[in-house]
Amino acid sequence: MATDLKPIADLAMRYHDVRATSEKLCEPLEVEDYVVQSMADTSPTKWHLAHVSWFFETLVLKPHLPGYQPIDDRYAFLFNSYYNTLGKQFSRPDRGLITRPTVADVHEYRRHVDESMEVLFERGSSAGIELPEVIIDIGLHHEQQHQELIVTDLKHLLSRNPLHPEYRQAGRRENGKTGSGVGGQSWIGVAEGVYEIGSDYGDGVVYDNETPRHKSYVYDCELANRLITNGEFKAFLADGAYERPEFWLSSGWATVQERGWNAPLYWEERDGEWYYFTLSGFRPVDDDEPVCHVSLYEADAYASWAGARLPTEAEWEVVAAQQPIEGNFVESGAFHPSPSTIDGSPSQIFGDVWEWTSSAYTSYPGYEQPSGALGEYNAKFMSGQNVLRGGSCATPQSHIRASYRNFFYAPDRWQFSGIRLAR
Repeated sequence: MATDLKPIADLAMRYHDVRATSEKLCEPLEVEDYVVQSMADTSPTKWHLAHVSWFFETLVLKPHLPGYQPIDDRYAFLFNSYYNTLGKQFSRPDRGLITRPTVADVHEYRRHVDESMEVLFERGSSAGIELPEVIIDIGLHHEQQHQELIVTDLKHLLSRNPLHPEYRQAGRRENGKTGSGVGGQSWIGVAEGVYEIGSDYGDGVVYDNETPRHKSYVYDCELANRLITNGEFKAFLADGAYERPEFWLSSGWATVQERGWNAPLYWEERDGEWYYFTLSGFRPVDDDEPVCHVSLYEADAYASWAGARLPTEAEWEVVAAQQPIEGNFVESGAFHPSPSTIDGSPSQIFGDVWEWTSSAYTSYPGYEQPSGALGEYNAKFMSGQNVLRGGSCATPQSHIRASYRNFFYAPDRWQFSGIRLAR
């Protein structure tokens, strides 16, 4: 990942803004909410807050601030995620067992790192030392990724509570369920030809898995102008799709049987009506909103049932590159997908829900893995996962771009993930 060099004052201001946003996301929480881990794929909020501070401490402060002293040397083991080149890590599925350090201790750890970063910025401004600006920028985008994980992991945690607690009052539409507020689906044509996708270092902020920019052949195709809605997905349910193997990939059908799926994650049927858990509480499913929290298996099965398919990531990027980066991001405060308000034109390309593609997550032609610890950031996960595009209502807007590649395993559905069709 790389970025254009920027004045130190601007970098310091951005650092403070990103760090403050993490704290703001935690304002509605009680102490108990910080600690619990609801499944192996999620992490406690307390761990996220500590881990992003560990990143700055380990990759910025220790090597670049002379005399820096860690607040506790043991944190290097507790809060390392998966960087084998930087030492051993505590077991990921057991992060919820780390009751000590306390929440207060973790906030003190963040203050210690922030104060030390302030010293680093001041010394850089006075030409005392050279700042590792690229690594600091990576750290900021890394923290934005964990801000999204704080939201998604909290939603999963709160959903397990039978009291259905609210995280925050936000963005309710009390008159939903009619399906009357979203226009009919139309199609965006993509002409057959050779297109360039991806990015190169120097094109603003870029992760290594987006590089290099390269040519990709795209056949004549069409992408749906908007996301699939809850109302449309209900028709899929009503047709008995979770009981009909002909729509499912083999591994998807096996997963449906093993896990007893009969609807998207967080959905529950009561007296013939569908309800779902949201971060503003438990409420009736709104037919106009984009369907959310579906796995690749469910997205692919819906596409098969609808006589279509999922787009490739190249097809998606060709369309997305022509659109402004606007949409329902975490800054809206809704923490929930919103209905499309646009007819005909491309809608919801960015924000609302991550869009599953049919593309396997692997390296681009000519990819070169970064050296050192940062080489573990993306490259080691290029196996057995699929690419998602576009960001979600939990993604910071400044974090997303048309070339951004997210990736998850086919059964994963606790992320804000949804469906756009192609044909």
